[in-house]
Amino acid sequence: MTDIASTLKELASRLRTHSETPELDAQLLLARTLNRPRSWLAAHPEARLDPEPAAALEAFARRLEGGEPLPYILGKWEFYSLSFEVTPDVLIPRPETELLVERAIAWARRSNVAGQAFHVADVGTGSGCIAVSLAVNVPEIQVTATDISAAALTVAQRNAEKHGVAGRITFLKADLFPDPLSPSPFSLITANLPYIPTSVLHRLPIFGREPTLALDGGEDGLALIRRLLEKAPRLLAPGGLLLLEIEASQGAAALSLARGAFEKAEIHLHQDLSGRDRLLEVRLT
Repeated sequence: MTDIASTLKELASRLRTHSETPELDAQLLLARTLNRPRSWLAAHPEARLDPEPAAALEAFARRLEGGEPLPYILGKWEFYSLSFEVTPDVLIPRPETELLVERAIAWARRSNVAGQAFHVADVGTGSGCIAVSLAVNVPEIQVTATDISAAALTVAQRNAEKHGVAGRITFLKADLFPDPLSPSPFSLITANLPYIPTSVLHRLPIFGREPTLALDGGEDGLALIRRLLEKAPRLLAPGGLLLLEIEASQGAAALSLARGAFEKAEIHLHQDLSGRDRLLEVRLT
């Protein structure tokens, strides 16, 4: 048996060729194996690792070395300071999507000065990370969250239940918007749709490791975004807001599509922390 400190050092060294953050990954895998927080590992470097958890850790390490994404091995991932269940049926939440959530929450809080409920559509909800984060942080909202994948919706439902907001989110299997359409328009529409061009996706390391359905945006990466922008003007309430995550190279094209779809709206692009185009904002006047 080896101690915690030695195990972490050896595992991190082993993972250096497979990870940009080997020390962190080693800690996360061992914490997952022992069902302990990372802080416990730091506080107990001398603790011995018994044969059974050592074998489980070895199995996790081999999965990571084989190319399986760490969040799927852990079964969870953090997004907007919340822990979300993730499975191979859903896209792993990315930090850049937090820009969309930040702007949506800020707008919702400003708009809801009277404390009245208003309706949000989260299109292509996946793990539910956007819908759940909004519901947790803005108690007045009611969310309709859609996805074409029934398996993804099952994961999203569990995440809503985990965070105590399942009563304010309706999950529907749909190709973009619900069918039949909502009888009343949405005050806010959010979407992080597949936006990677097919030919590009097939050359990326994530191809085959995360669900293609959540990544493949068609020939130019804009197939679903184009369809959403065609439908959205009929579904967005006066004074409403649409926030749509895009791929960094799609800014000009997304602006053109939005301007063609909305005759009277304020339309802006926002950049992520790396200074790349990441978020399309459409605000009805």
